[in-house]
Amino acid sequence: MKKQKGDESRKELILFYKVDESGYKQVLPGIRLKTLVYGEKTLVSEFRMEAQSVLPQHAHPHEQTGYLVEGRIRLTIGQQTFEADPGDSWCIPGNVGHSAEILEKSVAIEVFSPVREDYLPEK
Repeated sequence: MKKQKGDESRKELILFYKVDESGYKQVLPGIRLKTLVYGEKTLVSEFRMEAQSVLPQHAHPHEQTGYLVEGRIRLTIGQQTFEADPGDSWCIPGNVGHSAEILEKSVAIEVFSPVREDYLPEK
């Protein structure tokens, strides 16, 4: 891939990911995050969340789409609340406030666009 001006600070893209139990970082009590892969425009992460954990209300400029792999969570996006079960998915527009209550031990896959620089793995 040809580098363009301004790309010098961008970390090398991760093209493949082989499952590995290491590399999770605690982002809040009971909530761990691991970035799986990322490209120029999207980043895929896995969240592992313990029952009774809370992701407080927040917003960011990134569009965020998610898929619940296991467990149960209650999501609030803007003024709408949704109880997600395994197989359910959601889309959070950029700059819209959202929060989550973790009802059961859960695993979610989240995609962010543009890439969340703060979620890039450290080398």
